[in-house]
Amino acid sequence: MPLDEQTVAEIYRDHAPALRRFAMGMSATPAQAEDVVQETILRIWQQDPRITTSMRSYLFRTARNIIIDNFRRQQRRPQQAQSGEPEQLAATVGHVDGLLTKVLMEEALARLSAEHRDVIVALHYRRCTALEAAGQLQIPVGTVKSRAFYALKSLRGILDEMGVAP
Repeated sequence: MPLDEQTVAEIYRDHAPALRRFAMGMSATPAQAEDVVQETILRIWQQDPRITTSMRSYLFRTARNIIIDNFRRQQRRPQQAQSGEPEQLAATVGHVDGLLTKVLMEEALARLSAEHRDVIVALHYRRCTALEAAGQLQIPVGTVKSRAFYALKSLRGILDEMGVAP
């Protein structure tokens, strides 16, 4: 049974801009990216999935699958087939997966407390040592280590809740 139009409109309003940015990274034109967004929302509307994870991660996985399906469909056309098809597909899938991971990690980090997020960013994204992070954040080294432990534990829980497998 399809979702009602109001629910679909809310999903589109809340998630379409982020989906569009994601699709633009893999599309040749803005029109193709918009097609991916529209197809993603259409599938949600028609299938009325019983989503057990976050809506955003479900939408991004659906968009990823549509992008890969579109790529495969293009490659099946004889006039467009190229000799490097398997390598191209692997590169495309890898690029899409990388973008999806980035989007999901940004969403997960946004759900952490500011203190935990600051420590994770300093240690894992800026590649600071615990001592350097303590200096930047102006907190004791022991606090950096403690926050890092609890931040990673929280991040694992958030990613599990979003349906992201390790």
